[in-house]
Amino acid sequence: MRVIIGLGNPGFSYRRSRHNFGFMVVQALAEQLGMRFRRAQHRSSQTRGQIGKEDILLVRPMTFMNASGGAVAGALKQSDSPLENMLVVCDDVSLDLGRIRLRRSGSAGGHNGLKSIIDHLHTDQFARLRLGVGQPPEGMDMMSYVLGVFRRNEWPIVHEVVARAIQAIETWVYHGIDEAMNRFN
Repeated sequence: MRVIIGLGNPGFSYRRSRHNFGFMVVQALAEQLGMRFRRAQHRSSQTRGQIGKEDILLVRPMTFMNASGGAVAGALKQSDSPLENMLVVCDDVSLDLGRIRLRRSGSAGGHNGLKSIIDHLHTDQFARLRLGVGQPPEGMDMMSYVLGVFRRNEWPIVHEVVARAIQAIETWVYHGIDEAMNRFN
């Protein structure tokens, strides 16, 4: 089974925020596949289905971003899948809006959700799909920026990124991380 984790914050007020880009992607993927999220164990919202013939588990931790690790570790254990079958989808301020980057593994890069996952799994050896949101404007602090909603003129790019991210996830499921990196980085 492939486990695809979308990072974000629970609650209506965060629904359209930059920090919820990961949630947006897994939600769009679920809708495309006719899947519905339900509250599950391990403080997460989950849905199971298939991409082609591959079983998948989509997970949205219902903890806040900084505490995502416990929910992710619980879902991974519940799925009985090896770590190499997990992909984390999250926002990234070091990439411009419109860019995506897949990595086989790596540091948290200042992302508190990834840091929490690394702390709970005791490793950074898991794949991640980073979705660029760009840097905050001068004078705006990072937290306000990532918790803020995308501007109206950014939404066409956001929708394009969500569609490309879904294609990258499908490539990862069918062909693995190397092929997905070659096609989408």
